Amino acid sequence: MFTRAELKQQAKEQLKGNLGMLFLCGLVVSLIGLGVGFATALIPIPFVSTIASLLITAPISLGLIKVYLNTTYGEKPQVATIFDGFKQFGPAVILNILIAVFTFLWSLLLVIPGIIKGLSYSMSFYILAENPDMTAKEALNESKAIMDGHKMDLFVLQLSFILWALLGVVTFGIAYIYVIPYMQLTITNFYHRIKNQPVAAAPAEDVVVDTVE
Repeated sequence: MFTRAELKQQAKEQLKGNLGMLFLCGLVVSLIGLGVGFATALIPIPFVSTIASLLITAPISLGLIKVYLNTTYGEKPQVATIFDGFKQFGPAVILNILIAVFTFLWSLLLVIPGIIKGLSYSMSFYILAENPDMTAKEALNESKAIMDGHKMDLFVLQLSFILWALLGVVTFGIAYIYVIPYMQLTITNFYHRIKNQPVAAAPAEDVVVDTVE
């Protein structure tokens, strides 16, 4: 078993010597997102902005996760790794769509089911990043399997960063230079801790959803 303190301490160790580059990687991703949004806003065609954003942000997000995974493996983070997500362009885009659609559908039942399913799908991109031969559906199903019994663990872990998030607000975003990489590394370490644990069968409420995924 593991504790939040252990995950955070591990993240602090991994930040040493890597904070500047991790911040730069996150900044590049943010600038790309802003650039895509600005460029597509100039095109007066319905849904172009949404589609363009999806096609760009999904592989870029996957690439950023690879940056954090590499860092937890002791490698130096590199900006070029961000663009490795385009090597899995199709699965990344499909996975992003599946997560958005199924989270939205579960949210229609009420907010809480949507949050629960969002947590259930939260490890999908980590799994896809480490398993380039997987399909989007396989990554999604694997995330549901390894998160079974750990959704509350992740939720509480994320809540534990609230004061750090408030610090970012009161410092006009300056603290986020440290807070965002710290949080992302902690969640990446969480993924490592649960991915190899024995998993139970898929929860009963997912059976119907699986037939249409």
